[in-house]
Amino acid sequence: MVNIRPISELRNTTEISEMCHKTKEPIFITKNGYGDLVIMSIETYERNQSMAEIYRKLGESEADLQLGVEPLDGEEVFDGLRAKHGY
Repeated sequence: MVNIRPISELRNTTEISEMCHKTKEPIFITKNGYGDLVIMSIETYERNQSMAEIYRKLGESEADLQLGVEPLDGEEVFDGLRAKHGY
């Protein structure tokens, strides 16, 4: 559920912080009835950034496939990573 709060509620920083951590979702802050800010925990921010990076890489991969770039064999990639990192 989208959490929308007026900017006046930022006075209670502890409550806003607890809400961010409890819901693990961003809180949208309005000013004079219009969207102004988004507040979230670092955990939520990092999760969102990671998901954006995954989607970006998937988009690049799909574009490569459409251009006819031959995909890598998954087992070969993992074997190479294991050898590189000593697993």
